[in-house]
Amino acid sequence: MSLEEIRTLVEQYFAWLKDKTTLKAIDENWMEVTTPLLDRHNDFLQIYIRKEGQRFLLSDDGYVLADLEQSGCSIDSQKRQQLLKVTLNGFGVREEKGRLEVLATREDFARRKHNLLQAMLAVNDLFYVARPYVTSLFYEEVVSWLDLMEVRYTANKKVTGKSGFDHMFSFIIPKSKAKPERFVQAVSNPNRAAAEKLITAWFDIQETVEDNARAFAILNDSDDRIKAGVPEALLNYDIKPIPWTMRDEAREMLTA
Repeated sequence: MSLEEIRTLVEQYFAWLKDKTTLKAIDENWMEVTTPLLDRHNDFLQIYIRKEGQRFLLSDDGYVLADLEQSGCSIDSQKRQQLLKVTLNGFGVREEKGRLEVLATREDFARRKHNLLQAMLAVNDLFYVARPYVTSLFYEEVVSWLDLMEVRYTANKKVTGKSGFDHMFSFIIPKSKAKPERFVQAVSNPNRAAAEKLITAWFDIQETVEDNARAFAILNDSDDRIKAGVPEALLNYDIKPIPWTMRDEAREMLTA
């Protein structure tokens, strides 16, 4: 796979984002923006924009956190609140009375909009659990396992790609004498949208990381949650899929 091929695919992705984005005036103050990015219900992600002086307020109108609450995933514990804060801070997004928001200028509008959408997807994936009585988050389980295996990592690290957009990775494992730098994404809901998001992020950072860096996706395979074609799609773009139930077989790739 050539660098030029990767660059072309990334450019096609951003062109697709632009072409498939639609606008609708809600009232004289608010504009609704519908994007082609899908949430876990396979609904298009929507954000709302209002001008405030010389800046623009971008908001999810409380959709992401309200949807999680309605699905039985509460984030009211101190540990989960801290995880939410760290995740949002990584994208420069704030929580305001249940809404995810950012302020943007004309100059940084595209980057801020991208960051808000990425934060919405990250929070949705990070906190989503399938059953109300499941108390352990998949991300927390991955953290506990990495700690048990004594893997050295930096958690929730933001990486800027060639496009200028930021991408959040669950864990970055530094290089050693034996192993290259490794980028690891914990994916609690491994569907097509999650795979496309990770593939795009990995493409975009190719020129900003070391040449021999590797990417891994730890996939939550409980209840047959991995959608058909996801592991194959990741492998096609040099991202190693690791089903959670087979994590011990991948230990050697992540340690040292």
